[in-house]
Amino acid sequence: MSRKPEIYVSTDVEADGPIPGINSMLSFGSAAYWADKTLVGTFTSNLETLPDAVENPKTMEWWRSQPEAWNACHQNLEPPEKAMKNYLLWLKSLPGLPVFVGYPAAYDFLFVYWYLIRFTGESPFSHSALDIKTLAMVLLKSGYRNATKKSMPKEWFDSFPHTHRALDDAIEQGALFCNILQEINRKLK
Repeated sequence: MSRKPEIYVSTDVEADGPIPGINSMLSFGSAAYWADKTLVGTFTSNLETLPDAVENPKTMEWWRSQPEAWNACHQNLEPPEKAMKNYLLWLKSLPGLPVFVGYPAAYDFLFVYWYLIRFTGESPFSHSALDIKTLAMVLLKSGYRNATKKSMPKEWFDSFPHTHRALDDAIEQGALFCNILQEINRKLK
């Protein structure tokens, strides 16, 4: 039986609080990469807030320090149902089996999975997400909390900006993931 290869979908979320449902996902971006760091495609959307959701005061305090990113995720808003249906179609159109990749995966996946299930009834990612920090922790031979971008070798990073705009950060973190994956493969040879 022929099976599609895996494609790594680096995804970043911007939200107005720590959990979906109570808080809203404001924006998300995904960058689909082959393991060799070939960027296959991207998807991004800015979302209308959920009708019964509230902004988290601590998160909003952080947003006040990021006015450009805040303004960027409030342009061209879409209803969540429309955005997630379009995202699901994009995921299904990818030339490989989508694997969710995040930094940290627990936060970004929480929102994306909740929104996919709530607004489309399914997730091509299943229940799984791959965490970049965990991979780095193994290579750095450090604890998880010490596996930060500051502790990672400079050669793992490409010259992409980290802007707190979802698609920019998804592209940056996807390239980082591919560089770490290539380092793991070199060490296993």
